[in-house]
Amino acid sequence: MYNEEKMVREKSMSKKLFSKKDIELLSKNPYVKSVSTKGITYTDEFKEIFITENNQGKFPREIFEDCGFDIEIVGMERIKAAANRWRLAYRNQGVMGLRDTRAGNSGRSKDGELSVEDKFARLEAENNLLKAENELLKKIRFAERGQKKKK
Repeated sequence: MYNEEKMVREKSMSKKLFSKKDIELLSKNPYVKSVSTKGITYTDEFKEIFITENNQGKFPREIFEDCGFDIEIVGMERIKAAANRWRLAYRNQGVMGLRDTRAGNSGRSKDGELSVEDKFARLEAENNLLKAENELLKKIRFAERGQKKKK
């Protein structure tokens, strides 16, 4: 698993740098947590939307465009790399694999011994996340039904 993740990460290193204008524009997107000259940090919400819609057959480019990203600025290589990285993380760890844990990372190994309280908190967070994902899927299905009836 580690080698596969490392290969995805190495492939995702884009050479395209963002200008100040690009950074300003990308920062306005609600699905961008932060952006620098070298990269974009997407919100966890966007990653979940991406996985959900991609699993329903939407192409990565289409999802990014629908969520307000300018493909010319972001670049297809960066989109493909993010898509591959998120699919792999989701396949290996489910929705928890899509979480950006850098800010909350205590430096402690994930595999280390967790207290009962920590295990409970983690399971409760995962449960809440799954509930939110189910609600999102229900809304999407409901919207799709409405579009079919209009046709």
